[in-house]
Amino acid sequence: MTENKTNEELEQQKNDQTVEPREADIEKDEAAVEAAEADIEENEADIEAAEAADEQPSDPKDEEIAALKQQVEAEENKYLKLYAEFDNFKRRNRQEMELNNKYKHQKIVEDLLPIIDNLERALRIEGESDSFNSLLKGVEMVYNDLVNTLMKHDVKEIESTGHTFDPNFHQAVMTEASDEEDGIVIEEFQKGYMLKDRVIRPSMVKVSE
Repeated sequence: MTENKTNEELEQQKNDQTVEPREADIEKDEAAVEAAEADIEENEADIEAAEAADEQPSDPKDEEIAALKQQVEAEENKYLKLYAEFDNFKRRNRQEMELNNKYKHQKIVEDLLPIIDNLERALRIEGESDSFNSLLKGVEMVYNDLVNTLMKHDVKEIESTGHTFDPNFHQAVMTEASDEEDGIVIEEFQKGYMLKDRVIRPSMVKVSE
């Protein structure tokens, strides 16, 4: 009886020794979980504090700096716009001066064209006397000198008769049925002239139809 009791006590003691380490492990795990939860709560508190800091009004100095940056940017854009406008003005002025220089003789050419017209009419007059022929020869010489002078200044006649009608160079004052194909200049009433590449006066012509 005593021996059996001793065995039971030994078995109970063995079981107690096995339970104690398991309880210690559980307590250790619980402590680890609590520590982890504490870390999480601490991190959440830090995040909330950071978010609260972001919601706080910004420093007045920062606002002043931002306003100054915007002002500088606006002034810079204004300067760039003015510079571009001034550059365009200079370019237009330079182009205008070049055009004025290129066609600087236009006015005098326009004034001389009626004189050429009159000389051409005089050359078409027919006469038989020696005095008249002498006068005609003198007129022809004046006419040739004038035409040659104009040619030296890049004034040239516009070709018309026998050419296709071009509204850029010809002014149609009449049309007439003709054996020519449509749109051909068949007669010139008044010569047209160009100064360099600019039409000073278009040719007055009759066009076939």
